Amino acid sequence: MSDTPRDTVTRQRKVIHVDMDAFYASVEQRDDPDLRGKPVAVGGSEARGVVAAASYEARKFGVHSAMPSITAKRKCPDLIFVKPRFDVYKAVSQQIREIFAEYTQLIEPLSLDEAYLDVTENLKGMGIATEIALEIRTKIKAATGLNASAGISYNKFLAKVASDLNKPNGQAVITPKNGPAFVEALPVKKFHGVGPATAEKMNRLGIETGADLKARSLEFLIDHFGKAGPYFHGIARGIDDRQVRPNRVRKSVGAEDTFMADIHSFDPAWEGIRPLIEKVWAYCSVNEVSAKTVTLKVKYADFTQITRSKTVAMPFGSLANLADAVNLLLCTIFPVNRGIRLLGVTLSSLERRAAEREPPQLLLFT
Repeated sequence: MSDTPRDTVTRQRKVIHVDMDAFYASVEQRDDPDLRGKPVAVGGSEARGVVAAASYEARKFGVHSAMPSITAKRKCPDLIFVKPRFDVYKAVSQQIREIFAEYTQLIEPLSLDEAYLDVTENLKGMGIATEIALEIRTKIKAATGLNASAGISYNKFLAKVASDLNKPNGQAVITPKNGPAFVEALPVKKFHGVGPATAEKMNRLGIETGADLKARSLEFLIDHFGKAGPYFHGIARGIDDRQVRPNRVRKSVGAEDTFMADIHSFDPAWEGIRPLIEKVWAYCSVNEVSAKTVTLKVKYADFTQITRSKTVAMPFGSLANLADAVNLLLCTIFPVNRGIRLLGVTLSSLERRAAEREPPQLLLFT
């Protein structure tokens, strides 16, 4: 994306989304040559284990993060499980962020393995964002031995989408000219910010593509999606005015799953919610944040929804503490007189973890 005379006047933003390829698993394959070219899962291999990350060789078999390890092993009998080493992942992530800092101070990390960069006015004085992305990816490879993919566009939403287009070890650009048409052709299930449950709801409303979403009025979207309505209205038109925010701390982090078959008893509900607990705790662990409030979300087969919350005096200090709290909340909804189609876990009022606290337990179900 290079500046045209019109771009210079309007200061069209240039945003890069950098996403490391199968980050945790790639680090393990880098450090252990015997793992290279083989299906690898980072996580616990025991019956109650959960996959934290999967190599591309494992993904070919349908293995993915947050999948119960027993399911992953069933899909890929030759799958190799490796215990996570978050201290190593953090160190590599810091190397990568130092490379980002050579180009811009406007860096918004989303996790250890991905970040947004605003390079509209960059420290190198480079005018073409695609060249900046290529340089960054080349430097990451030289410094860490790992592959990164990148998306380049004029806003965060499209940069995020673009980073998935040529994975692994590639990059793609979505220009201001092509953005609106690109979004119209994109299935809503591939929209960042549209999870499986929301995509399913959109499909029930006859919204399957960006064009379908664009055809709905703002009022319609607010009526059906609440506060997310204006965001969906904008991105359907290729518009996303969110700024790249350095040192951003999210107010909450959540995960939810819609089940293939409705759940009617506690044990399968607990099995279904354990990977979600792992997922939100992993975010807190790698980003060194904590929370005092956890909320359980339950959606029944008739699409009615309830929530149950618990607030503790001190921030959750371990995954075991968080799991106990969710377990207690889950117990309160049983027995049920209707099936459960979706469960979710959210941690809210996130805050930076005090430096002097003991490092939290990272994995419980191993």
